[in-house]
Amino acid sequence: MARKLTASDIKQLNTKKGLVALIDKEPLSVEKALRYIKYEKNLKKLQVELIRLQTWAIKNEERIIIVFQGRDAAGKGGAIRRITERINPRHMRIVALPKPTKDEQSQWYFQRYVEQFPKAGEMVLFDRSWYNRAVVEPVNGFCTQEEYEIFMNQVNDFERMILESGIHLVKIYMSISKKEQAKRFAEIKEDPLKQWKMTKLDERAQALWDQYTEYKNAMFEKTNTEISPWKIIRANRKTEARINVINHILKSIPYDKTLEI
Repeated sequence: MARKLTASDIKQLNTKKGLVALIDKEPLSVEKALRYIKYEKNLKKLQVELIRLQTWAIKNEERIIIVFQGRDAAGKGGAIRRITERINPRHMRIVALPKPTKDEQSQWYFQRYVEQFPKAGEMVLFDRSWYNRAVVEPVNGFCTQEEYEIFMNQVNDFERMILESGIHLVKIYMSISKKEQAKRFAEIKEDPLKQWKMTKLDERAQALWDQYTEYKNAMFEKTNTEISPWKIIRANRKTEARINVINHILKSIPYDKTLEI
């Protein structure tokens, strides 16, 4: 049984945002519309804080790296867009590196990621990172067992050096269920505006679910360290996940919350 609408509910629905939220959700759902209005309100407040965080970083020449990992279709891109859509684009970068070139394959594995590190006053968000070698590459046969083991032996020291150099490092893993991943893949395939997102790796993700899980667990066991911990964000509900991601970033970096912007 649906709950009775309060005067506050009616007031929120009787706004431009409320009406859009109401008619944009299929099937029509007052509860979902109210939830979305609340999400939009919370998101705006958090985006103001992200601007304050960035202002602090620019003023103090701080460097920030935010790493996003997670299963295919877990919502990494959507979360990154909500983080970056209101901040100054001149002082942030989104890095989503393609398959390494032949020259890059001959280099130290971490080298091409180091080349993307932030300069003073900059925030860099990695949409997938060096942790591809911890999960995606071994599952899909893109690296040898020896290369995988070398990475696992080096990564904690690599991150210790990042932190000791004064860079703020935040590691986020977005987690979804197998059922939710299948649902999102189906939606992507049906939407002509999103079909380009579907890759050959995505096509195999459901069949390789257990292998991904095995390597993911090994990654957490080895690299969830005291100085560089992972934050697992439950992402079956996209809006809730985005709010939790931003909240975690704001809590992880000791910026000046009183700074005027």
